[in-house]
Amino acid sequence: MITDEHIEQFIAQAHRVGDAGLTLCSSGNLSWRIGENALVSGTGSWVPTLSKEKVAVCKIETGEVLNGVRPSMESGFHLGIFRERPDVNVVLHFQSCYATAVACMKQVPADFNVTAEIPCHVGSEIPVIPYFRPGSPELASHVIQAMKNHNSALLQKHGQVVCGKNFDEVFERATFFEMACRIIVLSGGEYQTLSKAEIEDLETYILGKKAK
Repeated sequence: MITDEHIEQFIAQAHRVGDAGLTLCSSGNLSWRIGENALVSGTGSWVPTLSKEKVAVCKIETGEVLNGVRPSMESGFHLGIFRERPDVNVVLHFQSCYATAVACMKQVPADFNVTAEIPCHVGSEIPVIPYFRPGSPELASHVIQAMKNHNSALLQKHGQVVCGKNFDEVFERATFFEMACRIIVLSGGEYQTLSKAEIEDLETYILGKKAK
């Protein structure tokens, strides 16, 4: 059952995202799985100043709106990720400054592993999704497919998506994603990335994965 406390917590987390500069005005959207339903920021809402009247409650399986508040136009991929990923409880679509600058580059980087935080938190492979109209079924389909096996994605000429088990994990992924892109932009293209062996070493000794 979704309570007022859930909605207040969701709003606080939306404001946290806005305060960090990950979303501006009406850009970006946030969702949170609660049982078989999800809270989704409403269409046209400003995540940094999200209010209770702009929080939609939707059934994850069908997308049915349960409280009369129209969800974000990107709710299709939010709910789709929840359906495909039972381990995911929070999805954030954001448009931070440097990560969005990278999304608009003619040549998007093939490798974002500029610091250890990227393979350890964001993902050693970040899928790049070609441009589709925001809110379109095509965009939703490609995001859902990409996020089946990844926790972060770059949307060309648009923005970014990250997901995770809770708000802190998602906030961390988005923040480090932005940090990596800031390094890439400010370096003017003269940056190094971690080697495959260095990433495997991090996965073994930092993340506790078995050595290959």
